[in-house]
Amino acid sequence: MSAPLADKIRPKKIEDVVGQRHLLSENNALYKIIKSGKIPNMIFYGPSGTGKTTVARIIAESTNKTLYKLNGTSASTDDIRQVISETNTFSGCNGILLYLDEIQYLNKKQQQSLLEYIENGQITLIASTTENPYFSVFNALISRSTVFEFRPVNSEDIAKAVKRAYSIIEEENSYKITCEDGVIEHISFTCGGDVRKSINTAELSVISGTPDENGIRISLENVKELAQRSNMNYDRDGSQHYNILSALQKSIRGSDENAALHYLARLLEAGDLISVSRRLLVISAEDIGLAYPSAITIVKSCVDAALQLGMPEARIPLAEAVILLCTSPKSNSAICAIDEALNDIRHNEYGDIPPHLKDGHYSGAQSLGHAIGYKYPHNYVNHYVPQQYLPDKIKDRIYYRFGDNKQEQAALAYRKKITEQKN
Repeated sequence: MSAPLADKIRPKKIEDVVGQRHLLSENNALYKIIKSGKIPNMIFYGPSGTGKTTVARIIAESTNKTLYKLNGTSASTDDIRQVISETNTFSGCNGILLYLDEIQYLNKKQQQSLLEYIENGQITLIASTTENPYFSVFNALISRSTVFEFRPVNSEDIAKAVKRAYSIIEEENSYKITCEDGVIEHISFTCGGDVRKSINTAELSVISGTPDENGIRISLENVKELAQRSNMNYDRDGSQHYNILSALQKSIRGSDENAALHYLARLLEAGDLISVSRRLLVISAEDIGLAYPSAITIVKSCVDAALQLGMPEARIPLAEAVILLCTSPKSNSAICAIDEALNDIRHNEYGDIPPHLKDGHYSGAQSLGHAIGYKYPHNYVNHYVPQQYLPDKIKDRIYYRFGDNKQEQAALAYRKKITEQKN
């Protein structure tokens, strides 16, 4: 059985790995660690096809430790026990290096079983994961490892891998591959920073290419069919999903409508209407808030319209909502206020409800002192009368602070007017 092309062209040296210059250039920590030969426990985190497995294999094969490879999607508890059992044998006398791919698929008990042996150095762990390890990997394992984040590879670096793939196919088959203008650039750009995907696309483009007198001709049209919609590196249940939503909210909070529209487009291209709709409603309350209280009503109308219309028309009301929120005045006074109140409750910073505020609509309430002395605000000028509402323990607590926007300053002026009146 022939090996996949992506495996055939997998680099054997760190210097040949495309991308990840923030980790693998000569002045960076990971490069120096690899060259030192003193390998600590490490977790490689990042999207598929960014070199995690390649770098882990290069490290593993460069040590004098006994190498074991497991994949979290298929490894059983017995497989892990088998590796552990080798720690006290002759083959494990120099230590064992366990390369564990897709570690997020191991359950907590399986991950915990490695702790003792990682702690005493009998096993050196190199793990890789496409999911944020701080969410998917057992915390005790994280604390004993160094996490390195792999980023999507830029199109210029991917182009080098695509050219190399075509060269290897030419050598293996003794024919020439001719690419129309734009083929390599299109594959490099549309594969979302995934080197493996770009190589697979290159291989498929040869298989589906047009034979000519010199070999195979690859058209741009054919490549566009193979690579369509593959440029979105997006997992609705993974960290990339939350990263894009976070970037959307922070761009709106920062009043940058162009960046916000960019992240909206990424989410819409991935077909994720629900997450966009929910997040926009949150933003209208959290970040615009009382500076423009009507924003949430308008956004709700836009969201309802988008969900009823579906794509592609949904993009229009959602874009309206995003632009509205970006260009609106901002206030986080509401979220700050409720979070301070919740913090008091969670830390038992409160007392009994003042008796005059308690329910008095039942027989015997007065004998308990409930509702006695309560002043009905509507009976007073401007429907306001001073009285204590908070429990005695926190009677002077202030949670809400008026924002410096026009809307809240107007509310503050009204508050001052009614509180300074004489009833």
